[in-house]
Amino acid sequence: MSAVHLTFDNGPHPEVTPRVLEVLGRHGVSATFFVLGQHLAEPWGMSLAHQIRDAGHRLGNHSFTHQTPLGEDPRPDAVALELARTQALLDQVWSGPRWFRPFGGGGVLGPHLLSPAAVEWLKTERMTCVLWTSVPGDWLDAAGWVDKALADAEAQPTDVVVLHDVLEEASLHLDRFLDALVARGHTFTAALPPACLPIVDGVTQPGLRSFVAS
Repeated sequence: MSAVHLTFDNGPHPEVTPRVLEVLGRHGVSATFFVLGQHLAEPWGMSLAHQIRDAGHRLGNHSFTHQTPLGEDPRPDAVALELARTQALLDQVWSGPRWFRPFGGGGVLGPHLLSPAAVEWLKTERMTCVLWTSVPGDWLDAAGWVDKALADAEAQPTDVVVLHDVLEEASLHLDRFLDALVARGHTFTAALPPACLPIVDGVTQPGLRSFVAS
């Protein structure tokens, strides 16, 4: 049995995020929403961020545009444009733990996730970098992701699942996924396994080098 930490990336979305919040609320499950700064910059996006927070969920930084992994971004001001700009918006609505999730490009882990400049910014800002253990591909298979996610939960004691609150069809199966997790004896947790945290409150951890471009 696994302790599952649910995360939702790339939102908020004006139609999908409210549906996700409704399902989570019915199940009494809290999640972490790693949001994009370009959405928070819109009034509707900031309003949804408030709704996420007020419903008892966590918020984190997932870059501004979600276009290029930081370790592959050639722009000298990428950190300011992607991380700092998003965090300035996030700080207006969220005063909890300062979490950042890098853009992996299909959930791939590797040195493309972070640049040395991004690492220095995360350290200075005392941020925590949050990775994942399960990427069931809800953007690839709107219904089949549930079986993949359940198999991942069966395989590890703590499961950090990446879903997306921007996919209308895939979100329709969230209720079924949560029911199946409970039926199989899994629980939900706000904790994160050390293996998913290469930086904690600005302090680098063993294994960070694997996620930083040279």
